Amino acid sequence: MPETKNKTPLAALKNVTGSVYHTETFGTVDGPGVRFVVFLQGCPLRCVYCHNPDSVSGRGKRRTAGALVKEILQYRSFLSGGVTFSGGEPLLQHKFVAACESLLADAGLSSVIDTAGLLRPAEAAEAIGGAELILLDIKASSPEMALRLTGHDNRAGLATLEYCEKIGKPVWIRHVLLPGYTLNETELSALAVLLRPFSCIQQVELLPFHKFGEPKWAECGREYLLADTPAATKEETAWAREIFIKNGIKVVR
Repeated sequence: MPETKNKTPLAALKNVTGSVYHTETFGTVDGPGVRFVVFLQGCPLRCVYCHNPDSVSGRGKRRTAGALVKEILQYRSFLSGGVTFSGGEPLLQHKFVAACESLLADAGLSSVIDTAGLLRPAEAAEAIGGAELILLDIKASSPEMALRLTGHDNRAGLATLEYCEKIGKPVWIRHVLLPGYTLNETELSALAVLLRPFSCIQQVELLPFHKFGEPKWAECGREYLLADTPAATKEETAWAREIFIKNGIKVVR
């Protein structure tokens, strides 16, 4: 079980509040095993391929850490993997995440954080330290491409990766294969070379771009800029996977 430096009494942690966008009781793609996934509201990124644009802004549903963990524990017999905090960007609510992690750890459940690493590691250290695993979304190898895709460069995400390397926190990298942007040999090779020295990285997940979230953009009154961009094919995904494998990096999906 991950260690946590949170010395706040558990009774007080139950009252820490957060803004929750959605929960999923049987998640199988957000970390190892079957997981309860908590999607937190709010994200400063404006990813062109975002499949949850309705989670970017707004208040969400206010929950206390105690109430959320109580709900999660109703499903504990099914949760072979534990709990994942996703979003939005969960580290924007790092105090809420850390409180939930401590309560879950006390109940014998581990936590995973799915993040783009947008906060300085010093701010989010307690939440990162309380997680069993970090699913780190690296948007692009270069700051220029990251800025084009998300409105932010990639420096914060890479700083989080370096912090995880420093403290020995296991990381799974997630990277979206977007035709016309990241799905080319130059970008993928550069990313593989960038990631290769990090011993904390256990594997890379290459996520083919899809359009499942496109209808939500219209519902949010936002223009979907990738309407004419095709989904990444199985053949393209296999080709991209080989680039990482040749660099000695374990790749799944």
